[in-house]
Amino acid sequence: MEYCPYNLSSLRMISTPKKPPLQARSTIFSMFTRTKCCSIAGMMRPSMAEANSALSYKKFVHFALEETKKHTQLIPSSLQENCNCLKAIDGKTELQMHSFASPKIRLLRSLSVEGSDGMQVLDFAIFPRTEFDLPIFCANFFTTAVMNIVVLDLNPLHDVISQQDYKEKYYKHLIPLGLKYAELLPWGGRITTESMKFFSPIIIWTKFPPSEQKHHVLYSAFKDYLKSWLELMDQASMETDVSQIMCNLESQHRYLTWRAEKDPGHQFLRRLVGETHAKEIIRSFLFNGVDDLGSKTFINYFPEYKSEDGTINQKRSMIGKSFESRPWDARGEFIVRKLLRVRVELMKALYSCSSPSCGNGSATSFV
Repeated sequence: MEYCPYNLSSLRMISTPKKPPLQARSTIFSMFTRTKCCSIAGMMRPSMAEANSALSYKKFVHFALEETKKHTQLIPSSLQENCNCLKAIDGKTELQMHSFASPKIRLLRSLSVEGSDGMQVLDFAIFPRTEFDLPIFCANFFTTAVMNIVVLDLNPLHDVISQQDYKEKYYKHLIPLGLKYAELLPWGGRITTESMKFFSPIIIWTKFPPSEQKHHVLYSAFKDYLKSWLELMDQASMETDVSQIMCNLESQHRYLTWRAEKDPGHQFLRRLVGETHAKEIIRSFLFNGVDDLGSKTFINYFPEYKSEDGTINQKRSMIGKSFESRPWDARGEFIVRKLLRVRVELMKALYSCSSPSCGNGSATSFV
């Protein structure tokens, strides 16, 4: 893998205890009205009605926890007390949070939201320990009565556009899987250039009206992607090179810093629970580690977003370019990079044919 620069003073080494020292601010689980809630075991054994509900995300969480338990021992993290069922400020919408850890998993966490109007949200992620350079499992699903918005991916810990070896290691054999679901769940439209660095060639980014058939396809994709991630976890060996561990640490902190600031679901969460409480959930639960794994700020990582007054520019994109169609080809190669390489080869040919040995006028035939 290519050398990853880091600043030792800005990162914090983390040991690998059996139970990770994840800290939750007390306000997270006391700021809402608590409701009668299931235990973790109850969550993992949903009622028949819930398990068979055509458009429910509860079966996604149930499957994820059960399947992960087949591969590793899941230990409830200190971010929760068994199971947290919380009411939003409307008194109707319910939030459920679950969080676990294991020898190779720093944090497996899930946030499920169910509204009285049919609105449902699932934000499910698995963050590896920094001794492993595994991708980050990411499932973000948002459903209303008229639309589903879906992101499902194994987010690369390191840049798959510039680091070919990392892409080969984790994604080459998964390209057919990505192509299968890219056909069934077509590209969902514009996505910013800045966001692309956090996505892999097998990303599913799609939108579709609610339907039982599409939901079934999404559930199948979720299961296949999770199984693929768990297989990668099983095969992963613990890194012993301190410099590479630090590289993994900074990459994960950079990812968390981006998501904690620019994730598009934040506006929805703020409307649901208010600005202060949303920030607590975002920084202490959804992207836990953003305040603990390093001291670099968003501006440190992404200086192009710095405004004249030193604050963070709230624009989604500073480059201004977005991708309206899938930017990877059937081999998993980033198309923009491919076009740039072709352009470089063309320029080399132009330069070569402009030499005296190529003959007068030859260069103009390429223009």
